[in-house]
Parts: sequence; C-alpha cells; structure tokens
Amino acid sequence: MLVDLSYRSNEAELMDNPELDSADLNVALSDIARVNKWLGGNNITIEAVLNEINKKEVTKEWVIVDLGCGDGEMLRQLADVFRRKKVNTKLIGIDINPKCIEQAKKLSSSYPEIEFYDKDILTLTKDDFYSDIIVCTLTLHHFSDQEIKKVLTKSVELAESSVIINDIHRNKWSYYLFKLFSFFFIKGYIAKNDGLVSIKRGFKRKELLQFAKNIQLENYQLQWKWAFRYCWIINS
Repeated sequence: MLVDLSYRSNEAELMDNPELDSADLNVALSDIARVNKWLGGNNITIEAVLNEINKKEVTKEWVIVDLGCGDGEMLRQLADVFRRKKVNTKLIGIDINPKCIEQAKKLSSSYPEIEFYDKDILTLTKDDFYSDIIVCTLTLHHFSDQEIKKVLTKSVELAESSVIINDIHRNKWSYYLFKLFSFFFIKGYIAKNDGLVSIKRGFKRKELLQFAKNIQLENYQLQWKWAFRYCWIINS
C-alpha cells in the first residue's frame, strides 16, 4: 500500500524521545549529518546565510543562532566557511535536548566561536542574547502546526535581520527515494525510521504559505531546493 502524504503526520520521531539512550542518539545524529553532507542539504542553509550577509555590512560581528542545533554539525560547517572567508561571527546553538547539547559541545571543542545552550526557544527573549540571523535546519517539522506558528513568531521577534528555514518537501518521490537510500547508506535503525517520519511530517508549499498568512508575514522568499527541501527566508 502506497504511503498517503496528503496531510502532515503527527507521528513522533524516535529522536524526540527524551529517554532515548545517548549512544543511540549519537549514532542517529551522525547518520543524519552524513546524509546531509552527501545530499548537500546543509549547503542550502550556508548559501542562504552568506547571501543575507553579503547584502549588508560584512565587517561587523555576525551573531547567528541555530534553532534545534542537534549535535552542532550545521554550526561547525558554518564556522569553517566563515573562517575561510574571514567573516567575524559568533555562533550559538539552541536545543531543548540536553543530550544533544552535550554531544555538540564535545564535537565542537576546537570551535571557540560556537556556544551551545539547552533552552526552549519559546521561553527566550532579547534579554537572553542578541541574534542577527536565526537558522532552522530540519527542525520546524518536529513541531505541530500550532507550535510552528509560535516558533515562527518568536524567531522573527528575536532575529534582527532574518530567519532562514531549511526543511523537507513532503512528497512520494522524497519518501521512496529516501527509503532506497537508507537501505544502503544509513547504519542505525533510528535514522532510517525517523527519516521517513520526517518526510511524513514535512511540508507542502501551500502549507508554508498558510503559516505565513496566519501570522501575517509579508517580507519573505520561499524556494524549492534539491534534495526535496524548501528554503524559506523571512526578513525581520
């Protein structure tokens, strides 16, 4: 029976279980990082960040916050790019899972420009920290529709310049191609399971546009990118 992707699924991902063993979680995070590297998924966020910075004054220190940072892979890649381009940055990772933050700190020990915090974005205010750009890569789909409205509103409130969202386009091609890909290239059972659940929790273009309408966003750009991603740049 073919999967029905007409509507967003509310099925929980195994990684979202706070009781998940740290070793299993780290394997899953490693699998996800490897898939993103092979498919170029993180490059969507990196290119969008660079484009936003190039529109403005490059010589300042840019403060970039990664919402749902996981093990910090996205921030380490950004740090490597900024080091090569000699862009002055402060990078902050936020994740509600303390096990993710613990692993992120271990893997990022050689990156003094990166800081990590175990926090819930919905509780943050501008008094907690300043941010020019908030990035959200493969995180938005973890939330329910009602939570997404709150996360978007809070992100736009906290980001001085822009919010960059990189998330999954929900369709049958992405679902079955991932199923085939994961059979050969993903080691752990969690990433295999959660990859498919993530696609079922992903988005149609019309749904993202509806979120924008619901919270009265006006200044944004929404583009489809390979491999089955939407890049949504919201200007604060």
